Amino acid sequence: MRDWFVLSRVSAGFIAVLVGYTSSAVIVFQAAASAGASEQQITSWLWALGIGMGATSIGFSWYHKKPILTAWSTPGAALLVTSLSGLSVNQAIGAFLFSSLLITLVGLSGLMDKLIRWIPQSVASAMLAGVLLQFSLQLFQSLESQLILVASMVACYLIGKLYAPRYVMLITLLVGIATAYSLNLLELSSVTLELAKPVWISPSFSWQAMLGVGLPLFVVTMASQNMPGIAALHGNGYRPAISPLISWTGIVGMLLAPFGGFAFNLSAITAAICMGKEADEDPSKRYFASIWAGVFYLLVGLMGATVVSLFAAFPQELVVAIAGLALISTIASSLSTALVSSKGREAAVITFLVTASSLNLFGIASAFWGLSLGLLVHYLFSGDEAAAIVKQSREAGNKA
Repeated sequence: MRDWFVLSRVSAGFIAVLVGYTSSAVIVFQAAASAGASEQQITSWLWALGIGMGATSIGFSWYHKKPILTAWSTPGAALLVTSLSGLSVNQAIGAFLFSSLLITLVGLSGLMDKLIRWIPQSVASAMLAGVLLQFSLQLFQSLESQLILVASMVACYLIGKLYAPRYVMLITLLVGIATAYSLNLLELSSVTLELAKPVWISPSFSWQAMLGVGLPLFVVTMASQNMPGIAALHGNGYRPAISPLISWTGIVGMLLAPFGGFAFNLSAITAAICMGKEADEDPSKRYFASIWAGVFYLLVGLMGATVVSLFAAFPQELVVAIAGLALISTIASSLSTALVSSKGREAAVITFLVTASSLNLFGIASAFWGLSLGLLVHYLFSGDEAAAIVKQSREAGNKA
């Protein structure tokens, strides 16, 4: 029992969950709202995400004795904010199921590496940057309506990046709340303390939603979340079997999608907190930190109703600002990856521009069109590379 209650392990797990929620829970809140979800349904979304992340983090870490932390797909949530407009919440659930099914099939088939090779990192990163661009634009647009509030958060973010980068989003959120309180912008009377109740939402399947939302959600989750998560594990010397982990995140996603669990994936940023020396000097014992993170995920998920009421008490500008600031680093990293090489840069730029344009054709959102046009341009200008990928895939299939 002494192993369980080591302060560094408990605190690392708590900080990982706290950073994860304070940096991107507002984006999940916006995603659910953009689908037209009711307050009870939004509560159910947070319940499903907390239960799914908690169960997988505890199960993976305990079984493999390695610090394996899962998370919701933050870029996926950002994509949903811009892509779910015009769709019903039932169609959104159908798209979630489709995306999780694809993730499950990729894991079960062992085709993950082959599939990712078909989607160049530059194109996937450009699509992600295009999806996220609107958030940071809204951040600065909100200066017009709440100059003091948003400017104080931006200033805190910049200073925090210099002196306390690990906790910058938490500090920025606290400064934003304090500033909003001083300006009488908080509606604290609406905050209630209650347990979340899962709400079943029957899925409705439409090809527009599956192609415009489900497919891009799958690509973003795999390329921008699972791949960095795998890299984080390998970079810290942990090499569990990856395909079963991917399969289980997809299966859990299918089970919880009707309650709002839109996507689950291996974590990279928050997982790094549980993989560092701060969690434990002994690398073989750090999995206790990710198990604790799973416990805190479960607790926060059960209190989803309180989380919803708390965010509802915040002014819209605070929510927009914290979301925009949280995604600046991801946008910068995505653009850097997309444009680092001159080869394929044109395809990446086209992907970025089409995705950021909010184009909607035939009821299909811009992320799909950006990805499709980007891949078309990439392979038109990279015929030799496409042939090489086909040859590698065939050789791998023959060996299997």
